[in-house]
Amino acid sequence: MDHKTEAGRILIFNVNWLGDVLFSTAVIRNVRRNYPESYLACAIPSRCYPVLKDNPYLDEVIIFDEKDRHRGMLGRLDFVSFLKKRRFDTVFLLHRSFSRALICRLAGIKQRIGHHTRKRAFLLTENIVPPDRDSLHRIDYYLDVIEKAGLRVEDRFLDFYFSPSDEDKVDDFFKRNALGAEGPVVAVNPGGNWIPKRWPPDYWAELSDGLIEKTGAKVVVTGSISDLQLAGQIRDKMKHTPLVACGVFNIKQLGALAKKADLFISADTGPLHIANAVGAKKIIALFGPTDRKITGPYPATNVVLLQKDVGCPVPCYKVRCPESRCMRALTPGEVLLEARKALEK
Repeated sequence: MDHKTEAGRILIFNVNWLGDVLFSTAVIRNVRRNYPESYLACAIPSRCYPVLKDNPYLDEVIIFDEKDRHRGMLGRLDFVSFLKKRRFDTVFLLHRSFSRALICRLAGIKQRIGHHTRKRAFLLTENIVPPDRDSLHRIDYYLDVIEKAGLRVEDRFLDFYFSPSDEDKVDDFFKRNALGAEGPVVAVNPGGNWIPKRWPPDYWAELSDGLIEKTGAKVVVTGSISDLQLAGQIRDKMKHTPLVACGVFNIKQLGALAKKADLFISADTGPLHIANAVGAKKIIALFGPTDRKITGPYPATNVVLLQKDVGCPVPCYKVRCPESRCMRALTPGEVLLEARKALEK
């Protein structure tokens, strides 16, 4: 496809996880640059909607929930019917699934461009030979689809937007809790959708106590409502009392909080990449089973990434690892040392 030719109405069929959708924002921005006059939409699951809400490069965000409203044959056909009415001319499939390619074929989208897989090759009009999935950073893996399709790729950073009202909510939280008046504010993010990537709760407790005692920091535990139990475990193991903000902020407000805090500490999960996308002052990233070359923060200007070699292959996709040696090898003392250095700069 000639990137100089107008592509009409364009759909980007996105991936499923918050962090990956963040990585895909480089694709959205670069597609818009190639087609400044086109109508550009993106299909994502509802849980990822806040990542793309207010993205200035998109005309529309479309919700595709294959495990909820679009589950089963009837749900899929409803979505096909919806897409047909939108009259898209071109789709870039960032997701490798067969069903998404079939949906776009049935919806009559003429140009269907995505990474080749044996099962769905006949459904694509342009089969992009995929690189080894673990050979590139996820940003580059998704950009590979549009670059090999002939589009110009100018840059590879993430986009995440929040509003002045999101900042106001965080400012109000800081005032009500006297944050920033004395000592630095450190946000710690202990959750994550994948258990092996989490740092142990007792380590978070020891680190948070150390931050309070050694730096005079106010520690804010971030996360969603589902992280409240985990935050409670950490608080119960501590000598001091952190400020638990799980469920207090939505994802947009979390971005505003990460930007305002003096330091943001997290394992490899969506909020880590949100903090990086908004330009957090200092970030400490705790890595274990995942590979920094594939899912590390990019750019890593304000990031200290800590990871220990425990002899296991990385990346490791053992979802039920009983030992979690790679995360346990990273001690609270080592993280505290890096935190103190970051706060002194």
